[in-house]
Amino acid sequence: MATPRLERVRSIRERVEDTLGEHRNELVSLLSKYVAQGKGILQPHHLLDAFEEIEDHGRNRLAEGPFLEVLKTAQEAIVLPPFVAIAVRPRPGVWEYVRVNVYELSVDQLSISEYLKFKEELVDGHYNDHYTLELDFEPFNANFPRPSRSSSIGNGVQFLNRHLSSIMFRNKDCLEPLLNFLRAHKHKGHVIMLNDRIQSLGKLQSVLSKAEEYLMKLPSDTPFSQFAYQFQEMGLEKGWGDTAERVLEMMHLLLDILQAPDPNTLEAFLGRIPMVFNVVILSPHGYFGQANVLGLPDTGGQIVYILDQVRALESEMLLRLKKQGLDVEPKILIVTRLIPEAKGTTVNQRLERVSGTQHTFILRVPFRSEKGILKKWISRFDVWPYLEQFTEDAISEIGSELQGTPDLIIGNYSDGNLVASLMSYKLGITQCNIAHALEKTKYPDSDIYWKKFEEKYHFSCQFTADIIAMNNADFIITSTYQEIAGSKNTVGQYESHTAFTMPGLYRVVHGIDVFDPKFNIVSPGADLSIYFPYTEKSKRLTSLHKSIEELLYDPAQNSDHLGWLDDKSKPIIFSMARLDRVKNITGLVELFAKNTRLRDSANLVVVAGYNDEKRSSDREEIQEIQKMHELIKSYDLFGQFRWISAQTNRARNGELYRYIADTNGIFVQPAFYEAFGLTVVEAMTCGLPTFATLHGGPAEIIENGISGFHIDPYHPDQAASLMADFFDNCKKDPEYWTKISDGGLRRIYERYTWKIYSERLMTLAGVYGFWKYVSKLERRETRRYLEMFYILKFRDLAKSVPLAIDDAH
Repeated sequence: MATPRLERVRSIRERVEDTLGEHRNELVSLLSKYVAQGKGILQPHHLLDAFEEIEDHGRNRLAEGPFLEVLKTAQEAIVLPPFVAIAVRPRPGVWEYVRVNVYELSVDQLSISEYLKFKEELVDGHYNDHYTLELDFEPFNANFPRPSRSSSIGNGVQFLNRHLSSIMFRNKDCLEPLLNFLRAHKHKGHVIMLNDRIQSLGKLQSVLSKAEEYLMKLPSDTPFSQFAYQFQEMGLEKGWGDTAERVLEMMHLLLDILQAPDPNTLEAFLGRIPMVFNVVILSPHGYFGQANVLGLPDTGGQIVYILDQVRALESEMLLRLKKQGLDVEPKILIVTRLIPEAKGTTVNQRLERVSGTQHTFILRVPFRSEKGILKKWISRFDVWPYLEQFTEDAISEIGSELQGTPDLIIGNYSDGNLVASLMSYKLGITQCNIAHALEKTKYPDSDIYWKKFEEKYHFSCQFTADIIAMNNADFIITSTYQEIAGSKNTVGQYESHTAFTMPGLYRVVHGIDVFDPKFNIVSPGADLSIYFPYTEKSKRLTSLHKSIEELLYDPAQNSDHLGWLDDKSKPIIFSMARLDRVKNITGLVELFAKNTRLRDSANLVVVAGYNDEKRSSDREEIQEIQKMHELIKSYDLFGQFRWISAQTNRARNGELYRYIADTNGIFVQPAFYEAFGLTVVEAMTCGLPTFATLHGGPAEIIENGISGFHIDPYHPDQAASLMADFFDNCKKDPEYWTKISDGGLRRIYERYTWKIYSERLMTLAGVYGFWKYVSKLERRETRRYLEMFYILKFRDLAKSVPLAIDDAH
């Protein structure tokens, strides 16, 4: 039998040339269709639509060759007759660029820089400036380890642990930094872990062996305080554990690393070292408060995320410090903007304890300029000229609250991540970034045509801030893989910052590498005090059932609810989201309205926006309100449909999910795209079988057919049939509903709880804290490059944003 040969993967240019050789007429016909559309950018669906328009014989011939695969993986094409340049993405994080001259039938492979320069001609005509500023971070990262498989993206800490442990295994001298790292540990001037009696690895190993022998003779629950003095004499300080058993576990981990390092042991050990006592979380924009703020401008999911995050994080820090044998009170500060014009909220108070915590506070610092303190709210798009002074003021306020510096800084969104970068750079502290949403992917072509957006959005500042923060961060947390690197067919939010151009400003040829081991997927959960299974009867908020029944069944037609349900015995199809085009609530109503089988099986209830367009000032919401009223009338949905206006009472919303579960209902999330899908997690946590969009995060949350179902909002008929089939199956098998409900709960407890999140975050802080320590000299060049870019480019861009003027009273 012949041995199969490994063949080189042919480049995109070679595949196009092959197609030109074999199917010249058909390819010229297709490319001519692109050129005929004139100068511009063609999106993937434009490219495939033109392919479908070719006559059958030609289309079949092209489909046989390699060009169709090129077309399917193309993300955009730039048409500047007679040229067509195509950006091809064979797999997540990997790009190639080709340009075809349709008149001369020649093909060129383009570098990133050449492709972007060609793209700039869309805006400026022929681009003559040979000295455009090009940002290229690749040379700084050339010697940094990184995975090469797309499936490894987002598992940075695992890769880093493998890399570090293999170096330590091959070269025992590389264990020296670990010794120095342990010896450098102090808290408020007090030595922890090792004192100066231990000066070498040999001494450390012998002391650990001696301590191990000593501990083996003690009862496992012996408190550290009973042998602290003996340990101190050996060179060991507190921080190893609170009992003999825990100290022994920690020492075994370190002995294993010293003898034969492996990634799991290294991660477990680094994650247990007491490193994080004080955390600062930065979220400058919006009305950051605990009550009466949701729904105010720029104030929504990010605040809910952070408040849930800090409660879980404080619990985890307290637990770890206890297990580490340290009598230390941790402190978490959420640093945000103080807004004097508070609109009935607490955002004008300097310091506010977070409810449900002991050691977590919101610390508010005003925006200041030479005009004085800014009193009114300003949009997140207008904050840029205030952030440098805000950082300096915040450092001072943090110092007075903590009586020292934080051990970990977590930035949120573009503004918080930039402030985190400035703070981390100045104080030398480990920095974590959480983007929540990167605006570049929300606004198509907002880079190439940035000047069109500049007056309203100031994207020149935002995209510059994002590039600085991404490259300055020690590690980056995302909720899903898709946030980093998209899917087979869609580009990830971070991936879109790999290469782009802002003509007349600068060109990014290597901005961020999605294979960088700084990326880690750490998914949030739902607040388990509010969202818990419908079966936990003793915790149920039955006192709210009367108001929930009024929401669902009160016949009154008013601004709180429209429509009614004639048959209360039917299960309820439930959805809750903002009323905008992307969330696609009207799409759900339409698919329900058109499917007789579904309407016979269940009622539909949605919680979304306002039901009166006069109450809304948002143009997109007004259009959706109008569409909803049209659907109700044209499909005569009265008696089967209830439209409830937006609800901000989280406790009642939690009980509402469970009440729907009592009806053997389902939850549907029909968005055209959803970055994560917190309502999906909430519904599943309450035990409600969930049908959610396969575009975005929910596709990763739900295992289709096991813990819920994927639906495609672009194929609403199929989605409606899938739901109708579910209700039919429930009638045939009374256990089927419970099976899917239980599957959803299992999935949540395995992956999507704040406890899992906070454990992972603390472990990441340990590993990346160590990595920052051992690689700090290698990172110095990157820091200097970023510093220069910030001072020479960002500062001028920020100054170009007009300062806000307070209204005269």
